[in-house]
Amino acid sequence: MAGRLILASSSPRRRELLLSMGLRFEVAGSRVEESLDGPPEAAVRQLASLKARDVAGRYLDDFVLGADTLVAVDGLALGKPRDLADAARMLRMLSGRWHEVYTGVCLIAGGQERLASAMTRVRFDELREEDIQRYCASGEPLGKAGAYAIQGMAGMYIPEIQGSYSNVVGLPTALVRALMIDSGFLF
Repeated sequence: MAGRLILASSSPRRRELLLSMGLRFEVAGSRVEESLDGPPEAAVRQLASLKARDVAGRYLDDFVLGADTLVAVDGLALGKPRDLADAARMLRMLSGRWHEVYTGVCLIAGGQERLASAMTRVRFDELREEDIQRYCASGEPLGKAGAYAIQGMAGMYIPEIQGSYSNVVGLPTALVRALMIDSGFLF
């Protein structure tokens, strides 16, 4: 199947990851309201599918990629913080602990929907209150699931991960590649 790749997301991190894969694509953000219902893995899969479907209706002959990422600690989903106080609350929850990062990925092509997800375990160092305040003051936690960006300043607080690094950034590139090959996308 021939067609363009359309990213159903306005995330700059997802754009960077697709570019790092050597892909050419267009961006068409979805209008889906993000809400976290159900277990984390089910929630990201559902949101990825809704985002891809929203955009696929406008790009019938193309490959449409939707994704959604969230952080979970003890099964509790942490989406994007409402403000810096909420970000500080989330960082206190993550301090000194392991947590999971889930990303749901949906690729729609030729009327077929392929849906998958990835999970990566991440360990935060014990954060001092000064660390949390300094990081929040940087503004980086805003707009990020779980209130941190592993590829940014927060990376210095994360000594260990188990699984896909790109998943923690926002798009599991190996999984995306597999879905694209399965759907007939030619690199």
